[in-house]
Amino acid sequence: MAYSPRLKEEYKGKVIAALTDEFGYKNVMQVPKLTKIVISKGVGAAVADKKLIDYAVEELTTISGQKAISTLSKKDVATFKLRKGMPIGAKVTLRGERMYEFLDRLVTSALPRVRDFNGIRATGFDGRGNYNLGVTEQIIFPEINIDKVNKISGMDITFVTTAATDKEAKSLLTELGLPFQKN
Repeated sequence: MAYSPRLKEEYKGKVIAALTDEFGYKNVMQVPKLTKIVISKGVGAAVADKKLIDYAVEELTTISGQKAISTLSKKDVATFKLRKGMPIGAKVTLRGERMYEFLDRLVTSALPRVRDFNGIRATGFDGRGNYNLGVTEQIIFPEINIDKVNKISGMDITFVTTAATDKEAKSLLTELGLPFQKN
């Protein structure tokens, strides 16, 4: 038998049924699903020190389990001494089984390690069913060795769904285990 992530099985078993009951979908293909998770990290100080990009790529690779790439600037900004094509960040896009594995680790082990955590804000939706979450410290992930961290920095996590509205996307992400704040 082939391996399948726990959250993927939970999506097929419980989440589809719960969302169909809530929104009255007539077809299984109408039920929104998570298509990808993008983890990105901007490194503004990389203009002066190129090694910081390598550290950021290495950290994102460790956290996600997939090779991260560096992102390049799109235009010149003289005030920041930035040239077009200079590396200024890192990102990784997760799909399929790695996406579900990362979401499972985020919900079960990383988010509970945040100081004074009482849920994530529900204001990060973009109007098209996607959700953005900012993490202030990369050391909440158990894969990161705190002794090897040279600078504590944050990252952005974007959840891209096929949901048409923010309400559907929030229901999907809540069913998948994201702990939203109670209003």
